[in-house]
Amino acid sequence: MRLAEIIERALGRDAPLEVTGYDGSRAGDRDSPVRIEIKSPIALSHIASAPGELGFARAYVSGSLDIHGDMYTALRSIAVTTLDAIPVKTRAEMALRLGWSRLWWPVPHPAGEAPRLHGRRHSKRRDQEAIAHHYDVSNRFYEWVLGPSMAYTCAVYPDADATLEEAQWTKHDLVARKLGLAEGMRLLDVGCGWGGMVMHAAKHYGVRALGVTLSRKQAEWGQKKIAEAGLTDLAEIRHLDYRDVAESGFDAVSSIGLTEHIGEAALPAYVRSLHDKLRPGGRLLNHCITRPDNTQGARVKGFFDRYVFPDGELLGPGHIISAIHDNGFEVRHEENLREHYAKTLTAWCANLDEHWDEAVREVGEERARVWRLYMAGSRLGFDDNNIQLHQVLAVKLDGVKSHMPLRPEW
Repeated sequence: MRLAEIIERALGRDAPLEVTGYDGSRAGDRDSPVRIEIKSPIALSHIASAPGELGFARAYVSGSLDIHGDMYTALRSIAVTTLDAIPVKTRAEMALRLGWSRLWWPVPHPAGEAPRLHGRRHSKRRDQEAIAHHYDVSNRFYEWVLGPSMAYTCAVYPDADATLEEAQWTKHDLVARKLGLAEGMRLLDVGCGWGGMVMHAAKHYGVRALGVTLSRKQAEWGQKKIAEAGLTDLAEIRHLDYRDVAESGFDAVSSIGLTEHIGEAALPAYVRSLHDKLRPGGRLLNHCITRPDNTQGARVKGFFDRYVFPDGELLGPGHIISAIHDNGFEVRHEENLREHYAKTLTAWCANLDEHWDEAVREVGEERARVWRLYMAGSRLGFDDNNIQLHQVLAVKLDGVKSHMPLRPEW
């Protein structure tokens, strides 16, 4: 049996795709829009030596395995497997065809893997290193992927035909309305990214907005855009840990895509620190990716931990709501925007494909492959309800008064 036939059997004969091997073999559906190409024995070594999706990802990132066609369609079509999951008979055929020594031959990991992080998990130093790995890549690269909004969080689509830019504007405006922003108020945006929420609040609501981020490149880009927009009297972005913000008495706090980097153990302290920054009656909007329930472990593992979000942790929505409720806030509203994130990722994937050649020149092919794989895989996760996106609105009570409307006004 030739290589492509062995791989086809390992992936499952019902997978609607074609497989080609470096030995010239072909198998599967030749009319499929997706083809997996095993370009080198190194691909098999990666798959054999790493558990779950990590070995498959390393083979793809290294270029020893290629995927021709739409990445999302490819991931939807196959079940990523480990050597242990391959039937015994198929493993024996692989051993005879390839030789165990070649399968297990050690190969270096492809570039793009997160460096060893230093210090205690979620300490300030270690968080800085983790954030720099993912966000301090290239502002130009992110401009191509994210589009003009430079918003790297779930958009909110007002209708199915809305553009990504319309949906990102709608997301920022939804957050502003949930927070009850009005002229003269003060907003703290923690984990502000490139400053989309800060600039939206300043421009459209006359709010004095402070954003903080651990990414130096994000802060530099955001401050430049604030100046170009003539918003320096109202908006500011600092390269700063949210734990080091000296000011308090804010009318509102937004946290859009930061909680995933906080960690389960630090979550109560994180909530209390945001509570301390607010005046009585001030509101918190927490927007983050979650598990679909509270039964799974928090830590992100495998490919996503090694290559994408080192030290990332995803909690169940009930866990997050309880932490907010138990650390000084009263929760007033929550909603799941899972389908919106799948649409957001679809747009980002299309942007990356459109700018693929420029992206490769800017950040290198291996890092571009990491982003292509992780965004398509994340879209699949939201579509299949393996991950969700929840917005939780809470208020710091003024005694026993919430100062909230009787019914949501957003």
